[in-house]
Amino acid sequence: MQRLDHPLLSPSLGSQKTLSSFHFGQAGSGLKIYIQASLHAEELPGMLTAHHLRAALEAAEAQGLLCGEVVLVPVANPIGLAQRLDHKPMGRFELDTAENFNRHYPDLAAAVAPAVMSSLSDDAQANIQLVRQSMRNYLQAWAPTTELQSLRRTLLLLSHDADYVLDLHCDCEAVLHFYTEEPCWPQLAPLAHFLGSQTILLARNSGNRPFDECLSSAWWQLSEKLQAIGFSAPLPQGCCSTTIELRGEIDVTHDLAQRDAQAISHWLQHIGVWTCERAPDVPAPLCEATPLAGSETLYAPAPGVVVFAAEPGQTLHKGDLVAEIINPIDGAIEHVLAGVDGLLYARIRDRYITTGGELGKIAGAKAFRTGALLGA
Repeated sequence: MQRLDHPLLSPSLGSQKTLSSFHFGQAGSGLKIYIQASLHAEELPGMLTAHHLRAALEAAEAQGLLCGEVVLVPVANPIGLAQRLDHKPMGRFELDTAENFNRHYPDLAAAVAPAVMSSLSDDAQANIQLVRQSMRNYLQAWAPTTELQSLRRTLLLLSHDADYVLDLHCDCEAVLHFYTEEPCWPQLAPLAHFLGSQTILLARNSGNRPFDECLSSAWWQLSEKLQAIGFSAPLPQGCCSTTIELRGEIDVTHDLAQRDAQAISHWLQHIGVWTCERAPDVPAPLCEATPLAGSETLYAPAPGVVVFAAEPGQTLHKGDLVAEIINPIDGAIEHVLAGVDGLLYARIRDRYITTGGELGKIAGAKAFRTGALLGA
């Protein structure tokens, strides 16, 4: 195992943050897997999972079992991790810009298209290497002017040439759920099943360029550009990425983290990065994949105390009671009902809400939303 420390651009005199990455196996010897945790820095289950996964990878490497490369970034956002306000963590948005740490990554397809479109050949693997080298050239030429930009650049330099990218997050109160782009789903389905995901949300493009989609969307977007000009050069999906929501914010236990680390280890064995006598069988799925555009977000129609009638993981039918909003001043009670059939996969932790505030999410089977599909 090799540890690399990457200094970020300093925003102020006497201040310097560092991103640390841990490299297992041998670069170029097989598939490259990139795994990071807590890009939203207050979402901590991934950090503990990375802790247990690191120990397992160290043991596997010592036994010569790794056939490929695994890059692990257990703390993907040292900027957000240091942000606190009134004793509360503020790791989702950078305080200087109010930008979400997991949005606004560069459009890599647009960045590299001019350099690669005329150079692609009939050799699919050569085309993958050409695109990855063009991505590397673009990222190396990017001169960040802020600490946040330097974080984004560093994460992409570590991950742009990965075959698989796992971005470990969590929700407020939730069951384990899984986001990925449609072109990545066939390759990533075994991972979702090893993890026991109870909701799987697919989109072609969720909007606002989150980290994982920045990496995977470049490939299918470049392929679409080729098709649009009638060019038949083969360009496989060179990166399959996913955001994995490891339940809720308080689900930080050794038992859960060890279970998730073992699931990822089993998946690494399944894809041949981690050799073993017999690869584990892929578990039966716990759910069918549904469109992210079919996910209903429930909002509060009035302010008040939130009393939930439905638990994460509960299957609901349209019209079922999800929550009551109680106004203790005038005694009014507002009922929030499910608008679709589906599983309640996430809800808020706070029990007071203001008008229009988000309450929870239900995974419906039929798409009905358009535009940007992710929250703030």
